[in-house]
Amino acid sequence: MNVMKRIGVIGLWTLLVLVTAVGTAAIKQRFADGPNRVFSGGALVSGELHRGAEPDWAFVNQTPTIELQLLDPLQSRRIWTASVDGKLYVWSGYMNSLVGKLWKSWPGQAERDGRAVMRIDGVRYERQLVRVQSGDGLQALTALINEKYSSRTSPEAIDSGDVWMFEAAPRTTQGAK
Repeated sequence: MNVMKRIGVIGLWTLLVLVTAVGTAAIKQRFADGPNRVFSGGALVSGELHRGAEPDWAFVNQTPTIELQLLDPLQSRRIWTASVDGKLYVWSGYMNSLVGKLWKSWPGQAERDGRAVMRIDGVRYERQLVRVQSGDGLQALTALINEKYSSRTSPEAIDSGDVWMFEAAPRTTQGAK
């Protein structure tokens, strides 16, 4: 019985150390320049800020993930992206699931205040996230997403609200708030 008690105490201490280490890493990352692979990060501050003509976004179809930062709250994350017909898109799946409702807060925040900064290949772009809930281009967009990420999204998933799709449009004076 004494051996079992010692194993239990060691197990609890190991768990406490592990939880403390993960919690500390998550908190520390919130103040860093962008997210890492696991934890959300702080503001995107490094990298040239793009000025000038709207880029040809087709290059993001070869980019696995980008960094997306909302301005309210000032927090960044890694996210999937795609471009169709010269427009840039980001999205969040599983929005109708329990996990999505508990874990994914950025889509609701983006719907309230869509001001965002994206960092792609070290260049920052000021954008305005505009939710897309229907439209003619969704078939081509979801086909590209499914091919790029081995996903199973569809226009119907966007219509039902299971997937929240956002166009990352140029930030205008009106959208800049």
